[in-house]
Amino acid sequence: MKFLTSALSLAFGISTLQAEPAPKEDWTYLDNGKIRIGVNRSAGATLGWLSLSQVDFNYFNRFDLGRYVQQSWYGDRDGSNWNGKPWRWNPVQGGNWQHKPAKVLKFEATKNRLNSTSIPLHWANGKSLEEVTFRQTIELYDQVVAVEFEMIYRGEHSHAPRHQELPAVFVDQSLKHLHCVKKGASDLISFIPGWPNEYVKVDRDWFAFLNDAGHGIGIWAPGTEALTCYRAQGGPAPYHKGACSYLAPIKTMAIQPGFTFRYQVFFTIGSISEIKHRFHKIAAPLADGPFRP
Repeated sequence: MKFLTSALSLAFGISTLQAEPAPKEDWTYLDNGKIRIGVNRSAGATLGWLSLSQVDFNYFNRFDLGRYVQQSWYGDRDGSNWNGKPWRWNPVQGGNWQHKPAKVLKFEATKNRLNSTSIPLHWANGKSLEEVTFRQTIELYDQVVAVEFEMIYRGEHSHAPRHQELPAVFVDQSLKHLHCVKKGASDLISFIPGWPNEYVKVDRDWFAFLNDAGHGIGIWAPGTEALTCYRAQGGPAPYHKGACSYLAPIKTMAIQPGFTFRYQVFFTIGSISEIKHRFHKIAAPLADGPFRP
């Protein structure tokens, strides 16, 4: 967990230096009358909006290009530097910490489905990592959002095994109560994560971040056995907008020549009972693995 606590907290915590203004946002939305999602085409077509249909409250936090629901992978140290900190090979779908956007190669959207292909940037140095291709598909099914990510690596360097986020999810600061089933337990527990990262082994691969009223976002990442999480309190304006809750299903993987990895994640909005019902009835037939309530 040393890597997660030292790297992930720094990577997508509050940046104290913003080198250049963010590019003009270019949003595409899918809305089926029950749930609404949005992707920012000026940030690698990353997922940055989740709300109920016709409701102007975003459950995601997108304070910077590292906060979107997106692919982000970690490799070996490479001499790069992020805002004064030694960094490592780190392709990020949205772009880099200085607001430089990643390149979208292909983008298609229909009523309830969206596909994109992109080339990520190195989070620290902003270089386009042409040896990596990211693909994503997002579909709406009733009140469930289904996302499929794929990472294709064509590089020659063999990176050592690292914890990988599958994916990182940053949500609104009002959603502070994390619900999950810890390893060896049979029932959900609820707690407010601290700072920096906490590491949690889990017996169920779905989780929820809820507000004080018991309403919030459900996240199902089939096959997850562990997660990392934290709460960021933000700072003085304009960094108060960086306050958020965070979790990432994690898996240890080595990125080596020929590496390809595809995974799924599902989202819904509601209470615990509504989240469980929708994952069981709507998402489970779409998933690679069974849903365990």
